Amino acid sequence: MHSLGDERSAVQALGWVLSSGATHGTISIKRKVSIYTILQGIIQQEGELDEECVQTLVNLASREMREIQEIEDYLLAETASDTLVALSRNHFNLVMYELQHHLKPLILTDEFVLITLANLANANVFEFMPYMGITLATIFTMLRLANGAKMRQVFCSAMETFCEAIQFYLKHWEDSVYPIMTGEHFMNKLLPMYRHFVTVWLRSENTEVKLAVIKSLRPMLSLLLPIEELREQVYDYIPLLLAEYQGSVEALFITQILRQILEVSVSSNTPVPKMQLHTIFTELHIQVCSKAPALQQFSSENLAEVVQCFIALARSYPDELMKFFRNQMQTGKEAIRVGTLTLLRAVLSADVPEMNSRTLHFAVKVVRNALCDPRAKVKLAILRVIGQLAISGYQERVRGWGLRYVSLQLILSTYKLMNRQESCSQADLEEKMVHKVTMDTVRIITASVSGVINEFWLKLLGYIMETEYTEALTPICISLTNLAERQRQQKESNTNVGRRGQVELPAPQKLLARLLVLLSAPYKGEGRGVAMLQLLKSLHQNIAPSMADLWEVEIPALIQYLEEHTQYTWNQKTWEDKLIQFLRNSLKRTQGTTWSLRLSRELNHQIVSYESPSVEKAFLYRALGFTLAAGQEADKVEIQLMELLHKTDYGNDFDREGAILCLGLCARGQVVTVLHVLQEFEEKIQETEDSWHISAWRSDHPWRREVVKSALMVMYSSVAAHCHPRMLLSRVEKDITKKILHHYATSCQDVSLKLAFVQSINQICVAIQALGKVDFDYTYKPELVTNLMVILKMEPLDSLVSPVRCLTMTALWHLSKLKPPFSLEENHELMERSVQCVFPLPPPEEDSEQVKMLYENSMAALMRLMKSLLEREMDPKGLQETFHLLEKWLHSEKDWERERAVILSLHLLQVYREGVTILIPLKSGQFGTLIGLLAPHTCDSQVRTRQATIDVICCLLDLQARPWSIQDTVTEKLLLDIKEELTTTDMEKIYSLSSKIAKVISKEVRWEELLILLQSTCESLGATNLAHDKAAVTWLNTILRLRGHELEDKVPEILSTILAHLPSVLHPDVRRPLVEAVLLLAHSYQETVITSLLRQPLPLDSNITELWEALAEDATFARKILQALMARIQVKKAPRSSPTSKKDIWRLAAVGPHHGERPAVCALHKITMAMDSREKLQDIFPELSCTVLQELSSSSGPWQAALPPDTWGVIQTGNLQNKITPRRLTIKTLQGVLSRAGSEEMMDSLVSQGVWTLLEDPRTHIDGVCLLARTMILHVSPYSQRFAQLLLSGLDSEFLSWRLSSTAFFIELMCDPILYKKKMLKSTVLKLAKGASHVHSTLRLLSIRALGNLAIGAPSKVRHYRKLLLKKLLCSLCDPISTQVISETMVALSKVLGLMGEEDLGSSFEVISMQCRAFFDDENEMLRLHAIILFGKLAVWAGKKKDFFAMEVRKSWIPLILHLQDPCPEVAKACEVTICLCIPFWGWRKLQVSLEKFVNQGTDLSLFQMEMCSYLARKDPDLLDTFCAEAISYYDSEWARIKAAACTFTGYVLEQGVSLNLGEMDMERLGQCLEVLQMDPELIVQDAAKETLTLLRRREQQESGNMSVALARRPAPSET
Repeated sequence: MHSLGDERSAVQALGWVLSSGATHGTISIKRKVSIYTILQGIIQQEGELDEECVQTLVNLASREMREIQEIEDYLLAETASDTLVALSRNHFNLVMYELQHHLKPLILTDEFVLITLANLANANVFEFMPYMGITLATIFTMLRLANGAKMRQVFCSAMETFCEAIQFYLKHWEDSVYPIMTGEHFMNKLLPMYRHFVTVWLRSENTEVKLAVIKSLRPMLSLLLPIEELREQVYDYIPLLLAEYQGSVEALFITQILRQILEVSVSSNTPVPKMQLHTIFTELHIQVCSKAPALQQFSSENLAEVVQCFIALARSYPDELMKFFRNQMQTGKEAIRVGTLTLLRAVLSADVPEMNSRTLHFAVKVVRNALCDPRAKVKLAILRVIGQLAISGYQERVRGWGLRYVSLQLILSTYKLMNRQESCSQADLEEKMVHKVTMDTVRIITASVSGVINEFWLKLLGYIMETEYTEALTPICISLTNLAERQRQQKESNTNVGRRGQVELPAPQKLLARLLVLLSAPYKGEGRGVAMLQLLKSLHQNIAPSMADLWEVEIPALIQYLEEHTQYTWNQKTWEDKLIQFLRNSLKRTQGTTWSLRLSRELNHQIVSYESPSVEKAFLYRALGFTLAAGQEADKVEIQLMELLHKTDYGNDFDREGAILCLGLCARGQVVTVLHVLQEFEEKIQETEDSWHISAWRSDHPWRREVVKSALMVMYSSVAAHCHPRMLLSRVEKDITKKILHHYATSCQDVSLKLAFVQSINQICVAIQALGKVDFDYTYKPELVTNLMVILKMEPLDSLVSPVRCLTMTALWHLSKLKPPFSLEENHELMERSVQCVFPLPPPEEDSEQVKMLYENSMAALMRLMKSLLEREMDPKGLQETFHLLEKWLHSEKDWERERAVILSLHLLQVYREGVTILIPLKSGQFGTLIGLLAPHTCDSQVRTRQATIDVICCLLDLQARPWSIQDTVTEKLLLDIKEELTTTDMEKIYSLSSKIAKVISKEVRWEELLILLQSTCESLGATNLAHDKAAVTWLNTILRLRGHELEDKVPEILSTILAHLPSVLHPDVRRPLVEAVLLLAHSYQETVITSLLRQPLPLDSNITELWEALAEDATFARKILQALMARIQVKKAPRSSPTSKKDIWRLAAVGPHHGERPAVCALHKITMAMDSREKLQDIFPELSCTVLQELSSSSGPWQAALPPDTWGVIQTGNLQNKITPRRLTIKTLQGVLSRAGSEEMMDSLVSQGVWTLLEDPRTHIDGVCLLARTMILHVSPYSQRFAQLLLSGLDSEFLSWRLSSTAFFIELMCDPILYKKKMLKSTVLKLAKGASHVHSTLRLLSIRALGNLAIGAPSKVRHYRKLLLKKLLCSLCDPISTQVISETMVALSKVLGLMGEEDLGSSFEVISMQCRAFFDDENEMLRLHAIILFGKLAVWAGKKKDFFAMEVRKSWIPLILHLQDPCPEVAKACEVTICLCIPFWGWRKLQVSLEKFVNQGTDLSLFQMEMCSYLARKDPDLLDTFCAEAISYYDSEWARIKAAACTFTGYVLEQGVSLNLGEMDMERLGQCLEVLQMDPELIVQDAAKETLTLLRRREQQESGNMSVALARRPAPSET
């Protein structure tokens, strides 16, 4: 706690905050209120504070509460006012001084100054009293200034508080330390204020002001009225108060003030002036009689206050009041008369001592003035006044006129009520009330007024025998009992009473019959039963003297029973049994007389006096039956029975049942008589078989034939049910059952007849069973069963409107207990038929209680019957047959059918558990089957179904535990706890609870039952609804999770079951858990699960696909699955081994000849595509890629054909249909692997290069592999080493396709130094070398290419492997089959030769050179290209072989020159480069410079050819001749451009003008060749030949001209 200094510092700080806020206006109102509230708390805890601090707070609070500008400031003003009041506790003078300072005469003060002063007076009464006088005087001066309604209310409230404070002071003035002040000190100041309030403010039009004034008057009057001289002045203002009744103020408040004044006037013996009496009487009387006050809120309270005012006035002016009442009664208005009589009754009940005989005389006159008024309310008021006069001791005042009036009203009201129509009109209700009040008055008079016995006795006794108005019976019986007691006391004889009465006494049997029947409903009237029993006891001498001593004992016991119960706790049947026993005991006292027959006659006659149905009439039938059974004369009994049969209305169910009961009860002692009467009755009504109308006897009841037949059937069975056991067996078949069957067979068999027939069978069976174990075969049993089965089949299945179904099954149940027993076939048929007629019925609606009862009864009957039938086969087979029958209902889609099936299952299992006696109650597999069948019901939509399922499971666990052990009570308790929780509606919680149940079962179920349990659970999938399916998969997963480790040998069967049901499961909430079940198995038994999935047919459907994709969800486990699949794919590529275990056999079966690795590839594809993260595949990417590539290679050969069309599906893509082949599937898998582990750039590159298309076509497969390898190695270089390790074994694989693919990859890997660095180069080179010698040309080509790349990946190792390389390359260079191999060899030589020394080549240089030159004119352009390129590189590497190579250049020069015009641009370009490299070998420095110049300028080398020809024409014409001859040899080339180039070159030579030595081809022959070329189809050849031929012709002309000149110059020969 804080110290005192801290508190005071806090007060000062808060005061400073308030003062600064007030100065600057920076504090919000809400914050100020909070500060004031804190201050109040501190002030209440602390004592005195510093005076300066207090003064500051007082000033601040005073200013705050007075400066109200807005509505929001009102709360602040209230808080400030409360703060001042809190400060006044220890600093009263400071606060009072501040408030008095603002309270000045004739100046209207602030509102909160008055409020605070009032609160101050209330909190500090003794301190305030010295200031009270001046405060009141000052306030009085302000009253005329207060014109606002709000201010006036404040003044009134303050005055109310001041007056209460004064009252407190006057009562406790001894406790004051201040000078004593008397009441007179204050009264002189209060009276003027009272006068002002009443005369001025009370007349205000503002209702709130009026109300405030009236509330303030009561405390003021409490001070003014005790003073006599002031009291009379207060009386003067009573008329002003009475005038306010006409205003809008609640009348209650005005009446309370008047009562205060009147009661003081009585207590002080200073009555109000007589001149005001009439006004007071009138205004108060109006409050009672007028309907207007009833509309006010406090009308009932106001009426009570008015009554007290009249009582006070009666004490002051009794005679005047009675005269006023008499005058008011003369007006004739109902309301005024009722009100006046009500007030008179109140005055009489108050026991006013001033009521003398004169006043009572006036009071009686007031009542008698209205005796002729027929209105019900007036009658009620008069009767109540008469009763009040009798109660108050004025009995003599009501004798004569009062008794006559009461008797008259009793007669009139009873008559009207007996003859009224059933209605709820106001008149009927009023008449009923009049009768009730009359009876109450009779009871009062008979109990208090003497000398009225003879007058009332006969009238009341007549009423009890005749009236049907049950409410009147209680007071009548009480009155009669009172009169009987008085009669006994006065010892007046019955004959004397009878002589004076108007009617004779009824016969004893008639009176007893009447009273017994009325006693059957003892609580129908208030206390009717006790009243009648008391009357019966009083009249025992009049009714039957022989029964007197019995009644003295038994009647008190009956009374005690009624007094111990109420109409809500008693039991009707118990009470009737007591009455019947009372009757039977009484009849025993009359044995040997005709008393019982006379009583039965009276009972028989009274039957028509009561309506049907009624409790009284039902009792009548029962009493009549017992009474007739006690009759001694059979013929007279027969007459009464026949009379009963004839007068019974068989169309009325109640009367018919009553007559049936009566005959049955009578048969207890008169069985022969009853059967004879029934036979005689049948004979009379069977005049014809077609007409059953007996209107001759009862014209008002034209009975229907079927109704009588149904009644007769039940009558016969009722005889069987009630007759003596010794008489039953001899008559039950011939005299009873035969009759019943006859009536049923000859009827129309409608609902009523069916009910009667079934009811009859039930009664007969029960009667026979009641005999105990008797040796009796009921011969009519088969016929009865047949009829009952027909009835069941005909019952509708869409509604339940009658108890036929229920009663029929009950009858079958009863029959099942009788001999002879049913056969097993009959048992099963009965079970099936009974279930079929109950389960499909839709449930009843909530508002139909009767239909609900029918449903409950039908279900109960079914259970009884099924129990009885099951007891015939109390063994596992019988139980299994029963559940086989219920299975379809347990899987029904309708909630109610499932609920009924489960409840019935529970019932039957309980019966089986209790009744089975064999050692093993459940056969093998039965427990699992039943648990699996019922497990989904733990999540049923119905609470009852869920809870009943738990009970069923408990029963099954108990049965499974036998005989080896006792069921674990802990397990049972756990299940029962879960059962209680299953009442929830939260489905998620229900599924959780179901999982708990599954855990319990999983622990309890035996190993051999597990598989059956799982299979049975799966079989329920899709059978019912979603909730059941979710429950089933919940159980499946739970059991697999807990017991899966025990199921290794059962996994294939479990998987087979799951896969069989998976296609039918579509909802994700069920499908996903079912998939998870497979995952659980896969985690435990990976190989088995994979094998099972791989055995599924191709193509994979969506279900198997989903399972594979699910296996990919866990990245770690997915990698394990992928590795297993890769291993299976590789099984085919490795030697087969013999299986060593069952698991191996199962696993190898999945990769048999019909399966291979295709399913595995499909699985790879699905799993890979399902793995959404690239990182998940990084660590196995090389293995995965190589495996798929290996599979792709195996399907790339021409031997791989597509599967039959019906095996593979068709994928619809746009308008095209592409058949899925193994190759396409593998390619898709490879795409998936690369897309998941590679980069988007790599995938784009593969697409752009058309790799997938190349791979798909077997003809271009290897090209696709090469491109794939190049792209992969380029983009996934970090995996190069792993790829090399994985692919190395493929280089010498026995499978050519895989060897080809591996070699293709090594083409790229050989470019990577990784092989050399990881010491894999040697083995790689050796294997590639073997491939270079393989018979397959493609493998040779790829191997050569890979070997050539050694120069890129490990150039330093080329010389190391030079011999091997040169050997293989030279051999390949002479490949006799494939030019592609030769071409690739030259490319490889181009790479490696430069890395070898001259000494390394040896003679290989010459061989290579010559071989290259041999391919210059090859038709394969690639071969030409690579040969020319290699030749050019040989020019660079010639070295010491320069001379040899110069000769090779000479031989190849013209081919190179001509191939500058090669149709392949690459070849032409290569020729240009090679010419540049080879020209140095000629030694033509000038030509070499020109060539380089032309090449650098990009000029056509035709100029170089012209310059070369010109140069050779000068330097070496013979060589030019040789070149020309070689060029001419190309005239027959297959390429047009080469032929044109040869012609052009020939033209260049011809232009030089040198003589040509063309060998065998002379000029003429050359011309002919050119002429032939002119006919060539190619234009370029024609032009070149034409141009060259022109040059040739020109050359020939020149030569001929020169020859002519030469000849001319030659001297002529001399003549001899």
